[in-house]
Amino acid sequence: MKTFSYTMTDPVGIHARPAGVLVKLVKPFASKCTITKGDNTEELTKLMKIMGMGIKGGDTVVIKVEGTDEDVAAETIEKFFKENL
Repeated sequence: MKTFSYTMTDPVGIHARPAGVLVKLVKPFASKCTITKGDNTEELTKLMKIMGMGIKGGDTVVIKVEGTDEDVAAETIEKFFKENL
C-alpha cells in the first residue's frame, strides 16, 4: 500500500475539469485508489463523489493506493496533484 498527503495549492481545489482528468487517469490502474478528506473517503474513479467532497485550496487530502500496480499508480497520481492542484 502506498499513501501520501497533499495540500491543495489551487484556490478552487478539485472542481469539474481536474476531477474529470483525475478519474480518467486513475481508471486504467488495477489498484484501488482512494482520496480522504477528514472522515470522508471516496474512490478516485467516482467523479461525482470526488466533486461532492468539497475539496478547496488549503485543504489537505490523503491518497491511498493499494494493488498490483500501486507504485506506478501512486507516482502518477502524486505527479498529477503537484502539476494541477
